[in-house]
Amino acid sequence: MQTVDARGLSCPEPVLRTRNALRRLPSGEELEVLVDTVTSRENVLRMAQKEGCQVTVEETPEGFRLRIRKP
Repeated sequence: MQTVDARGLSCPEPVLRTRNALRRLPSGEELEVLVDTVTSRENVLRMAQKEGCQVTVEETPEGFRLRIRKP
């Protein structure tokens, strides 16, 4: 599984990096995204859902882990 580590980055950078990684990801594959703010979590989640992806969110000691499955 490919990982985008966007911890410490300000928006819109986490969304841009996630979108670029999703474009390269084959259909049906998962992408892991690590963020450390609620704002980044919500923005990445919103973008992924608009793209039709399935997303699960897990809170971690370092922030949040989003697992995004590309349709």
